[in-house]
Amino acid sequence: MSSDDDRVAVDTDDVWPEDTDEDEGVVVNWFLREGSRVDAGDDLCEFQVEKVSVDVPAPTSGTLEEIVLDEDDEFERGNVLAWIRPD
Repeated sequence: MSSDDDRVAVDTDDVWPEDTDEDEGVVVNWFLREGSRVDAGDDLCEFQVEKVSVDVPAPTSGTLEEIVLDEDDEFERGNVLAWIRPD
């Protein structure tokens, strides 16, 4: 059994809109479910900040092991949205 240390966090830092003053967003839609196989760059979910919708790509290939924030959940920039177990 592998440890949680192997998992890769999915967060919003790299895709946060640069022209927004807000540091809070809302998860709008998950495109995949826990247990889904993902490739690096696949869109996992969509969040919204100040009426701007942003897709969040998978940072690595693997299995979408845990979704931390559900649709309509609010979060702050940098919070973990989900965990991927790499191949």
